[in-house]
Order: sequence, then C-alpha cells, then structure tokens
Amino acid sequence: VIYEIDTIAPPSASDVFSIDATSGEIRLTGALDFETVIFYNLHVKAKDNGTPPLSGHCKVVLEV
Repeated sequence: VIYEIDTIAPPSASDVFSIDATSGEIRLTGALDFETVIFYNLHVKAKDNGTPPLSGHCKVVLEV
C-alpha cells in the first residue's frame, strides 16, 4: 500500500505536514500556530499495487 496526501486545507499548510508513503504515518514538518489556523483538513489516499489497483480515501481533521 502506498499512502499520499491528496489535498490539505488551508493550502498554505502544504509544507507543514508530510506522510510516510509506506506506513501512512503523518508527521509535522513545520510549526502550528493556533492564532493563524485553528483547523487543518488532510485528505489521505491509500493505493495498493494490485491489478487493477484499488484505492481508499480518508479525511483527517486536526484541531489546534
């Protein structure tokens, strides 16, 4: 299974989060500022290597 972040809201937070493509672990790569952004929405996609490849999606909501 390969994991990736499809979209992040707000778009300015695209450099604040990263995901491990193998484990799906989401990590912070920058600082979160409560006074600037209270909620982050990440749409995560998981895709397998089957034939045909199947995929699933989930939404991660982070409240600071």
